[in-house]
Amino acid sequence: MATKDYVKRGRSPKKPTQKKNYQDKKSSQMPWKAGAVALLLMGVFGYGLFFLSNEPAPEPVQPVEVTPVTVPEKPKKTDPLPPLPEEKWEYMKELPDKEIKVEAKEQKAPEIPYIMQCGAYKTRAQAEERKMDIAFQGLSSEIRKKANSSWYRVVLGPYPYKRQAEKDRHKLQRAKIEPCAIWKDS
Repeated sequence: MATKDYVKRGRSPKKPTQKKNYQDKKSSQMPWKAGAVALLLMGVFGYGLFFLSNEPAPEPVQPVEVTPVTVPEKPKKTDPLPPLPEEKWEYMKELPDKEIKVEAKEQKAPEIPYIMQCGAYKTRAQAEERKMDIAFQGLSSEIRKKANSSWYRVVLGPYPYKRQAEKDRHKLQRAKIEPCAIWKDS
């Protein structure tokens, strides 16, 4: 069997594209079904308006005879109100004189304070921009460059308690300044 050389054969010539002038016959003619439905709906709407505007004449009202009815009067009670019942409970008298004493545990400040980092940036300009965003929220931050590194960190703190750092982090989250991480300063 002979082998065919498909490379030498080449491609078939492209067929010329015929530009057909497609003017929709439907778009040039008004669709009679849609027109008929629209006309019918307008007729029903018009009939409804006509029907509502022509209220029927009110029927004449026939007078009704009213006969007076006598109601026997009830005798008025002149009995005084019953006496107030005695209270069974004594707490109403005792509570205003009571004093509540609560012993709060004393919190120990941790030996190592907490810091919050709100970004690490390659350039000092980026770090300054983040520091400015934090300053607009009423918090002070500083930029630290780590030794043997080219990264600039934006740091808030130190905080003696983690709760204070969390409070500031939530304030920054509401201002769409995130992510901020909290850890012990080393």
